[in-house]
Amino acid sequence: MTVPEVSVEDFVHVFEPATAPDAPALLLLHGTGADERDLLPLGRALAPGAALLSPRGKVTENGMNRWFRRLREGVFDVDDLIVRTAELAGFVRAATLAYDLDPERIVVSGFSNGANTGAGLLLLHPGLVAGAALFAGGAPLQGREPDPVDLSGTQVFLGNGVADPITTIDQARLVAAQLGQRGADVEAREHLGGHQLTPDVLTQAGEWFERAKF
Repeated sequence: MTVPEVSVEDFVHVFEPATAPDAPALLLLHGTGADERDLLPLGRALAPGAALLSPRGKVTENGMNRWFRRLREGVFDVDDLIVRTAELAGFVRAATLAYDLDPERIVVSGFSNGANTGAGLLLLHPGLVAGAALFAGGAPLQGREPDPVDLSGTQVFLGNGVADPITTIDQARLVAAQLGQRGADVEAREHLGGHQLTPDVLTQAGEWFERAKF
């Protein structure tokens, strides 16, 4: 889908410049009901010293911020996801210019609804980000087969709970397969819990981030 022209002011967001020399940038995508400040601690833990770009989702559901509409729990409005993800891609491009970020060193990280949206960026807008660390997310297009895009060189970490009642482990494994089939280098870690990011998985993600050398 064509990426619309978006101004950086079109999304409420927080930007924290890098505090370490030659550091990459993290695009942080919150979960349902959270906001642009929710994942800042995660960003600092995952990639100390990195620049942090954290926008707020523009959809509201019963007063809760989201990135795209859903028809009911666990069932996405995929058409809306596609439109909203394109708008977010436009914001990322605008922010890259506004904050003088290296477009080849942006990594998206998200939780739940934000992780689904991050996976959507990978599959619908390949090349926009260099990699992703996604937690409690699944296949963004659900029953639709993504286009055969080329994700060679894209590094991805996925963390999911096998007992997650919201993002089932089948959906988590499906997005891992979809990304891998399109050339992404995927490291998928599963924990015994539910819809959460466990300390062990966060540690594993941090170690992955160091090895990835974005």
